[in-house]
Order: sequence, then structure tokens, then C-alpha cells
Amino acid sequence: MATNDLMSELQKDSIKLDDDSERKVVKMILKLLEDKNGEVQNLAVKCLGPLVSKVKEYQVETIVDTLCTNMLSDKEQLRDISSIGLKTVIGELPPASSGEYCQSTAQGTAQGTAQSLLVNFHPSILSCLLPQLTSPRLAVRKRTIMALGHLVMSCGNLVFIDLIEHLLTELGRNDNMSTTRTYIQCTAAISRQAGHRIGEYLEKIIPLVVKFCNVDDDELREYCIQAFESFVRRCPKEVYPHVPTVISLCLRYLTYDPNYNYDDEDEDDNAMDAEQNDEDYQGSDDEYSDDDDMSWKVRRAAAKCLDAVVSTRHEMLPEFYRSVSPALVCRFKEREENVKADVFHAYLSLLKQTRPAQSWLADPDAMEQGDTPLTMLQSQVPMIVKALHKQLKEKSVKTRQCCFNMLTELVNVLPGALTQHIPVLIPGIIFSLNDKSSSSNLKIDALACLYVVMVTHPAHAFHAHVPALVPPVVSCVGDPFYKITSEALLVTQQLVKVIRPLDSQQDGSETFDPSPYINDLFTCTIRRLKAADIDQEVKERAISCMGQIICNLGDRLPTELPGTLLIFLERLKNEITRLTTVKALTLIAGSPLNIDLRPVLPDAVPILASFLRKNQRALKLCTLAALDILLRNYSSAVTPAMVDAVLAELPPLISESDMHVSQMALSFLSTLAVTHPSSLGQLSGGNILVQLIALVRSPLLQGGALAAMLDFYQVCALVATDTPGLGYMDLLRMLTGPVYSQNAALPHKQAYCSIAKCVAALTRACPAEGPAVVGQFIQDVKNSRSTDSIRLLALLSLGEVGHHVDLSSQPELKTVILDAFSSSSEEVKSAASYALGSIAVGNLPEYLPFVLQEISSSKRQYLLLHSLKEIIGSASVAGLKPYVESVWSLLLKHCECQEEGTRNVVAECLGKLTLIDPETLLPRLKGYLLSGSSYARSSVVTAVKFTISDQPQPIDPLLKNCIGDFLKTLEDPDLNVRRVALVTFNSAAHNKPSLIRELLDSVLPHLYNETKVRKELIREVEMGPFKHTVDDGLDLRKAAFECMYTLLDSCLDRLDIFTFLNHVEDGLKDHYDIKMLTFLMLARLSSLCPSAVLQRLDRLVEPLRATCTTKVKANSVKQEFEKQDELKRSAMRAVVALLTIPEAEKSPLMSEFQSQISSNQELAAIFDSIQRDSSSANMESMDTS
Repeated sequence: MATNDLMSELQKDSIKLDDDSERKVVKMILKLLEDKNGEVQNLAVKCLGPLVSKVKEYQVETIVDTLCTNMLSDKEQLRDISSIGLKTVIGELPPASSGEYCQSTAQGTAQGTAQSLLVNFHPSILSCLLPQLTSPRLAVRKRTIMALGHLVMSCGNLVFIDLIEHLLTELGRNDNMSTTRTYIQCTAAISRQAGHRIGEYLEKIIPLVVKFCNVDDDELREYCIQAFESFVRRCPKEVYPHVPTVISLCLRYLTYDPNYNYDDEDEDDNAMDAEQNDEDYQGSDDEYSDDDDMSWKVRRAAAKCLDAVVSTRHEMLPEFYRSVSPALVCRFKEREENVKADVFHAYLSLLKQTRPAQSWLADPDAMEQGDTPLTMLQSQVPMIVKALHKQLKEKSVKTRQCCFNMLTELVNVLPGALTQHIPVLIPGIIFSLNDKSSSSNLKIDALACLYVVMVTHPAHAFHAHVPALVPPVVSCVGDPFYKITSEALLVTQQLVKVIRPLDSQQDGSETFDPSPYINDLFTCTIRRLKAADIDQEVKERAISCMGQIICNLGDRLPTELPGTLLIFLERLKNEITRLTTVKALTLIAGSPLNIDLRPVLPDAVPILASFLRKNQRALKLCTLAALDILLRNYSSAVTPAMVDAVLAELPPLISESDMHVSQMALSFLSTLAVTHPSSLGQLSGGNILVQLIALVRSPLLQGGALAAMLDFYQVCALVATDTPGLGYMDLLRMLTGPVYSQNAALPHKQAYCSIAKCVAALTRACPAEGPAVVGQFIQDVKNSRSTDSIRLLALLSLGEVGHHVDLSSQPELKTVILDAFSSSSEEVKSAASYALGSIAVGNLPEYLPFVLQEISSSKRQYLLLHSLKEIIGSASVAGLKPYVESVWSLLLKHCECQEEGTRNVVAECLGKLTLIDPETLLPRLKGYLLSGSSYARSSVVTAVKFTISDQPQPIDPLLKNCIGDFLKTLEDPDLNVRRVALVTFNSAAHNKPSLIRELLDSVLPHLYNETKVRKELIREVEMGPFKHTVDDGLDLRKAAFECMYTLLDSCLDRLDIFTFLNHVEDGLKDHYDIKMLTFLMLARLSSLCPSAVLQRLDRLVEPLRATCTTKVKANSVKQEFEKQDELKRSAMRAVVALLTIPEAEKSPLMSEFQSQISSNQELAAIFDSIQRDSSSANMESMDTS
């Protein structure tokens, strides 16, 4: 009892011991370890934990000393209890806690004491532990192995080498099987705890483990295979050469079952099904199962090891499908349930690896390479289904759950793959839904599987099975457990789409008659819809399901419909269910069956209008979509009063603060203009137009919101010509008024572009007004009193209008625009160049020859080339075809221009022109790589960048064949050519990785070569009394590191991470910009390949520490201080990311750095704020609502 009281006291923070008390307590507890009573001994060990953090350094030394001496004692019980005590002490003082330990010791003893304290004892701990590995008691060996596992995480290198050498020597001697088993177990434990350290010894260890695998001893085999599993998971690089050996051993032992004969099972499936009904069937296993049979453990270890191999070696997928996949499928018949679960888990891992997570896997180019993993899996589907078919009827719940997980993952990877096999699988799913012995989880898994299969396969495949599917699903909807009900409602919703697909007119499945099932499905759903006292999730799913029933089958439910819609109205008024109900109403309103919603519209529309002022963004968006579709399909039933209620809520929604909501609001207004033109009169004096004009002037207006805005203006101009205040000229004045009123210029150039686009949309809708307005704009540009703002808007508007309307009837246009090229304002010049290009698109034969002639003769080539770029980018391919040759020859004359800006525009033009006729022009581009001029070479390589986009294009196969030639310029003698080659490579890696994946082996050495600092490119420039260092190679290195960062996202599986890390390590010591990039890379690598980073951790910590501890000179400028602060923050982000790797803090260097951070006030503050940011970001990403 006294010991127990002491332990509870020690656990309190308030207790403080003086030297004398410390000595007495330590002495007494160590004495209690030798007590005769086992319980007292156990309590004494538990006291050691809190005690070591309360006493001084020399007392901890006494404790460790005594424990080590006790472990060599003759008394077995004392040895046991001391080893547990030592483990407790080691666990209490890991290196990472050294900082906190120091603070709790009196007057903050020097940092690192706790760490150095145990480090001093590591050799003696090791010498005590090693003899225990041969102890006659297995429990002692097991604990020794655990203690060694804890030791290797933090021990020094010499101790680690001693331990490994000892293990290798003993394994080589192989005195007896029992100790060999222990040594193999110990090796596996060390690998699990400190895999990053054992890697370099694998060459010696693996042949020994392979040798023992072949010894006829089941337990030894199990330990050997477990050792392989830990090597595969923890030492990915070093184990690579041995993976084929590991796979072949695992495949061999996966089928290792000497006491059982499986052959007769496959003879006759029907006989087996008949046997299923025989009550004694299960008993037939008993005569084989032998208590001494350990072979199942070998099979389980083999399955787990294969799981590890499959999960970690993505690049070997095709090989796995050739050898591992068929072997695993054959073992689905495994008799031992635990082993079977692991076999299924291994196959699940294989499927997860195959899932095309990367865009390149789904690329048509990538698919051309013969046997891809997906096509190989496709060919094995019949074999998988045959194996699963038997297992789905097993009595074991665990087995059936595994089958459902497998099927779910299979159809996620290969949607539609089971179309031919539905008849075989449906009975198995129904069996689990009807089976009285099925657990809740099994039913949930069966329903989830059925749902995924129905979503990913065509409706007609299920028509034959609907009579069998409906009753069990309906009974599950009525199940008292809410999770089953919820899942069953989801299946019912999908089932409704199956029995009456609305998009099925073309595939002839109208032959299927849904009427026998409508009543059952409706009745079970309405019961759940009416219930008020059920789970939130069930309420929502019942609403969605009923929405689907009415959408697909509403015309067959004439009597039930009005009552059901009234329930929807009730649910719409309830805050908890309103969002789901809005979505269901949107679905019903969009149904091609024209469901009669008129009875509920007078009540529903005002409620929907009120939702527009709520804070919930998702509700606003869904409500706008619902109102839009109600207007389209039920315009006659929507009264002006209803419209007014909605219009009153719209002004706050049209703002730059939320572009998506604005876009939906604009779409609603466009629909309103078509269905209720009379309501537009409300807009003329109201807030809505004010908000619209404000939005047009926003620099953020682009993409979908801009398209919706233009659509609204066009519809408005077409429909509202007679409405006062909304005529063509009224709208035009509203748009352009602020610019003409001579007030301050608009704050952003984007606003002029948006206004010009709106003007063009209006003019397209009212062609009669066009000539007068265009004439006015031409006069504005000519007028010497016009401000730059007016000129800018007039030129952009001319360009936008001319893009769609032929302006060749305006004789002055060409001269007016060319005169604007001489303006003093840069913005007016670029607007004139855009206008000329855009107008030319409206009439190529008239304007393109004129532009080409001007480029040849004029001095203003840069602006004219921009006009040409606009023409090539916007004109139709057919229109440009006749001019390709003349444009091409003109561009080539300018691709050697000294001015880089001009060269870049020429390169973009060349690239976009190549897309028009790739067969002819791409080989020509390739030919210019041999040009003597470095300017020409850089233009050509830059041109290739503009032929790459993230969408599939006809040029892709041609580009894939020759992009290697363009990337050979990475070896070009000219610095600038190499830089643009890297930029092009980066663009390819980002937008279309399939182009460069196969070339990485040859390109990466050149890429890595460019990350090195070149002394010959660094020069000193004298600036008055100061000398300034200029590094000409910096841009090149920056481009190389940017490429490396991109490759992490797109081609990770093709990189040798250790070589990659070498260059990241160099980057950590480079210039400011490059450090920032490499810190980002480190954070990314920590999450993508933690085990590789862990192996290099000690080398990565040093540069991070150097960055964090660098001091800026006191007399430096403010920017230097800001730069250093930003570097520190970035380095700290990398440190926080590194610490997310589970075992990072066990590294001695990392833990020392951590204590350094916590003792420095500035660094600790940065560290804490970043940790808070990252944890809140994680919470946000988890909150999917």
C-alpha cells in the first residue's frame, strides 16, 4: 500500500524532493525490486517511470547501474523485473524529451543531460541484453527483443554496429533452431523500430534469412517472412534487388498447407452447393485441423508480406498482375479464417495501388503501351468473380465482409467490369441481406457494395434481378438500426433509376415494366419520410430517395403525389432538412415527366426566396439552381408576386465576394428575362443593376461569372428593347458612363476588358445599332481631347465587337489603330495591338495580309506581333490554313531577334501555329534545333512549350515521339537555351506527364546537373565603392528545382528518391529563392515518402538548423531582416512536416534541434504558430461540409 501511495504522489507535478529524500526514495524502490511478493515488485517498477523525471542526473545513473547489475543476477525473477524496469526507464527518457527533462531538473541543468545520461549507458545496456537472447525462458527473450527495439531508436552508431555484428555472427553459426528463431525475430524488431539504420546491412542479412526460410520449421519460417515484411516496409531502397526473391518465397508459402488437400473442392461446384445444405458440412474440416499444425501462421505471414510488397512497390504493378494476382485469387479458398482475411487484404492493397489516381494513367497515350495494370486486371475479372462466388455463400461473416469490400474496390477501379457477371453475384449479395445470422455490419457492407455496383453498371444489367432485389432491400429500409436503413435508402434511390432509367429511350430498355415494384418502394420510403423521430442521416436520405421516386416514377403515382409534396413543404420549413429538400425539389422540377408542382409553388417559392438571405453558402447555391429550373419548366405557374419576392433578395448576392453565387444569380436573371420579360421592368431603377455594374468593374470577374454576365446582357438586349431604362442605349450608357464622365480612371485594367466584352455582347444582340456605336468609338480614339481611359475602352470595345462582326466597312479603322500604336500610354498601345488582332479575326482576308505587311515594313514589330499572336490564338483553323506558310516564314525572320520580349511572342506564335498543322510544322521546328544561333534555338524550344496543354490534342502522339529531341537542348552550351529547355520540361511534367515519363531516365541526370552551383558563373560587379556578387546560374538552378518540385506530383513513381534527396540537400544550402523551394519540397516529401526521408533525416536537419540560427548583420537593410524571417518560417514549416513522420523525433539530431527550438523564444513562437496553423488546416480539410 505504501508503494502505491508513493506512486500516486510521484505522478503529481507538485512534488519536489531534496537530495536526501531523493537518495532514500531511490534506495528503497531499488530494494523493493528484490521483494518476495510479485505485486510489490510490479508496483516498484511502475514507480520508476515517474521517479526518473523527478530526480537528479546522478540518481538516474544509480538506478540504471543497479538495474544493469540485477540483470546479470542468478535469480530469474529479479532479472525479469529488472529488464522491465530498464525498459520503463528508457521509455521515460527518450532523446526527444531531453529538453523537458532539463527544465524539470533543478536550475535547468545543461541541455542534453538526459540524452547523454543514457547514451553513456548504451554500451553497458547492450552488453546486458545480448546474453538474455539465449535465455532458456522465451518470455525473457521476448522482453529482451522489445528492449533492444527501444534501444536502437536512439543509440549511437557504434552500439548499433556492435548489435548487428553480433546478430550476423550468431545467425551465421546457427547453433540451434530455438536461438536462431530468436535472432531472426530480433532482426525483424530492429528493422521495424529503426529501419532507416539497418538498410546498409541488408546485403548480409537477407541471404541468411532466405537460407532459414528453407529449413523445415514452421515457426522459423513465420519469423523469416515477418522479417522480410519489415525490410520491405522500412528499407525500400536497399531491399529493392531482393524483392523478386521475397515475392517468390511468399508465393511458395502462401499455398503451404501440408495437412490439407484442396484438390477435391474444385472438382464440382454443384456438388459443393449441394453439400452446403448438409448440416455436417462444417464438420468435415475438423478431421484435418490439427492443434499442432502451425502452417497457417506461415501462410498468414506470407499474405501480410505480399501486402507490404504490393503497397510499397507501385512501379512493379504489371509484374504483380502476372504473378501475385492469380496466386492470391487462388487462395480465396483458404480454410483458416484469419489467413483468408489477410489474403483478401493483400488483394485490396493491390486494387488500391491500381486505382488510377494520377491523370496520366487515364491518358489515352499511356494506355497504348500494351498490357497496363488496368487491362491485365480486366482480363482477370472472370477468375476473381468465380473465386468470390463460392465465398459469398460461406457461413463466416468475416469472409463475406471481405468479399463485399473486394467487389466495392474492384468496381471503383474498373467501373462496369462486372456487367457480364451480375447474375453470379446478385444471389450472393441477397443471401447476406436475407440471412438471419448476418451481423449489422455485414448488411451495411452488402448494401454499400450493391450500391456501388449499381452506380457503376448499366441499368439493363440488373433488370432480370429486380424481382429478387426489391424484397430484401425494402425489408432493410424497415430495419430498426438506423445505419442499415440509411444505406438501404441509398440503394433504393439507385434501384429507382434502374427500374425506370429516364435517359434510356435510346437503348431500348423501355421493355422493362416497373409497375409491380413502384408500390413497395414508395410505401417503404414514405414511412421513413413521415417519421419525425428518426436519425438525421435517415431523414435526409429518405427525402433524397423520395425525390428520386417522384422524379422517375411520379407519373405512376397520381393519388400519392399531392400528399408527398406537402410533406416536402414541411421539410422545407425545417432548418435541419431544408438543404436536402431543396436538392430533391430541384431533381423533381428537372424531371422529363413534367411532374405537377403547381399545388406547392405558391408556398415553396417565398420560402426558397427567404433562403437567399441565409448565411449557409451551399443553401444559397442550391436554392438559386432550384429557382432557375422552376422558372424554366413551370414559368406559367410562377406569378409576378413570386418573382418579386426573389428579386428583392438578389442584390446582395451579386458581388465580387463570392463569384460562384454571383454566377448563379446572373443565370437566374437570364432565365427570368426569357420566361418573364415583363418582370425586367423591376430592374431598371433597382439595386440589381447597380450591383451588376459594380461587378462588371471588379478585377475578379472572369470565367463562368463573366460568361453569365455576357449571357445576361445579350438576353436583356434581345428581350427588353421596349422596356424603359433597359434599352440598348440605356445599358450602353450605364456600362461606359463612368469612363466618359472624366472622373478618375477605373482602378484596374481588367474592368475595361470586362466592360468592352459586355458592350460587344449588347452589340451582337442588336446588330442594327452596331455601325453607329463603332463609328463613335473610332471618333473617341481619334479625338485628341479623349483621355487615355476613353481611348483604352474604345479600342478594347472595337476589338471585342470586331471579333464577331466584320468591321471592314469602316475605312479609317486601320489608320486609327496604327496611330494609337504611337500613344504615350503603354496600356493604350497594348489595347490597340489587341484590337487590331481581334478585328482581324472577324475578317481574315482583309486584315491578316495587312498585319503581315506592317510587320515586314514597320518599326513597331513588338506590338504587331502581339496582334498576330491574338489572330493565331483566336481565329478558326480553317480560316488560318491558307496563310500558314506566309506567317511561318515571317515569324522565322524574327526568331533571332536580340530583344527577349519579342522572341517570346514569336515563340508563342510558332507554337500555336504548329498546332494547326502539326504533321508538317513539328518536324520543321525540330530542324531549327540545329541552328547556329542560340536565340533561334531558345525560340524553338519555347515554342514547344506552347504546344503542350492539359487537354488531349491531335499533336500529342507526334510530340511524344520527338519531345526527347527538344529536351536534348538541356545539354546546350548556351545558358539561356538550357533555361528555356527546363521551363518547357516543367510545363510538360505539369500539364501532360505522359509525354516525358519514358524519357526521365535520360533527362534526370541533366536536370540534376543544373542544380549545382557553378563557380565560373559567379562574377563580381563594382557598384561605386561596393562590390556586388552576381550569380548568372541562379535562374537556371531555380528552373531546375521548380522542375523537381513538379515531378514530385506527376512522376513520383519514376524517381529514385534517394538521388532526388541528395539534390534537395544541396538546395537547402543554396540561395534564398532555392532554399524556399527546397523547404516546400521537404514538406511534400515528408508526406509522400516518409521512410526515405527518415533514412536521410540526420543529413537534412543540419541545413535546417543552420537556416534557423543564422543572424542578420545589425546594420542590414529592412529587406534582409524580412527575408531571414521568411526563411525561418519556411524552414520551421519543413521541420513541422518532418515531425509528422512517426519516428522522426527519435533521431538524436532531430531531438537535439527540437530542444534548441524550445529553448529559443523566437523559434519556439514560430514553431507553435505553424503547428497551430497546420492542425487547423487539417481540421478544415476533414470538415467536408
